[in-house]
Amino acid sequence: MKTRPLGRTGLQVSEIGYGAWGIGASQWIGARDDESLRALHRAVDLGVNFIDTALAYGRGHSEKLVGRLLRERKETVYVATKVPPKNLVWPAPRGVPVSENYPAAHIVKSAETSLRNLAVERIDLLQLHTWLDDYLDQDGWREALAGLKKDGKVRALGISVNDHDPGSALRAVASGLFDTVQVIYNIFDQGPEERLLPLCRAHGLGVLARVPFDEGGLTGTITPETTFPEGDWRHHYFAGDRKRQVWERNQALNALLGEEARTLPELALRFCLADDAVSTVIPGMRRTTSVEANTAVSDGRTLSPSLRAELKRHAWPRNFYE
Repeated sequence: MKTRPLGRTGLQVSEIGYGAWGIGASQWIGARDDESLRALHRAVDLGVNFIDTALAYGRGHSEKLVGRLLRERKETVYVATKVPPKNLVWPAPRGVPVSENYPAAHIVKSAETSLRNLAVERIDLLQLHTWLDDYLDQDGWREALAGLKKDGKVRALGISVNDHDPGSALRAVASGLFDTVQVIYNIFDQGPEERLLPLCRAHGLGVLARVPFDEGGLTGTITPETTFPEGDWRHHYFAGDRKRQVWERNQALNALLGEEARTLPELALRFCLADDAVSTVIPGMRRTTSVEANTAVSDGRTLSPSLRAELKRHAWPRNFYE
């Protein structure tokens, strides 16, 4: 497993990280704790040393599974988690002040709960789970985050950027208040390349590339006939004609597979890793087979300039979260 610097934090993290939303189980039908724990352990076996979870994933269930892993392994594993907005609305709605989403007492209480769930004395990276540019001009939240860091309960601070809105994080990156940015970045959503990734590189911020598979849309497994059960959030994400749209886009991408990437998931991960501003890519991995396939991409090879140029043509701006 290759590692990369997590911005200016001083941490070297595996370039393939572990996205732990799915193992929280509350929004992913079929997630089983025994299977999730096997996947977590297999990831560490194969060199993964960075896990991204959140207090909101299964109301702390994901954090507790990660905490169990930490107790059962001797290896150094860095954990990032997130403070949920107090109103529990994703993405952060415009016009709602930060005092309602991230009041100081809520930030501290959430961090303390995460520390207990993970059973650690310090969180390696604490992120605000949603972000609006307006927050930068409002008070309260930054003092709470700085206090947690000063008290040794948090090592580094970051933000998770609203869905498909990398421009909203530009001032935050330049502010010097944060160490990392987590953002949607994949073959379909190449928006961060325009301004956010260059700015992170210039200011020394680490970048966590999330949703590299477009919530499954870049795995090659979604067909017009695919169904998701009620209660699984993908039932909405791939509603209506969206599965057919994804399938047609996948057919075009399949024509690019070959020596540089033999499968669509491999191509998706290599696309993210091709930009050196990216510190780690955090695909969700609930099964050992997924762990083994995804970690195998960390082999030092990178996409050729010609293939990267070709992938530019496959950008597909839209928002299936709405």
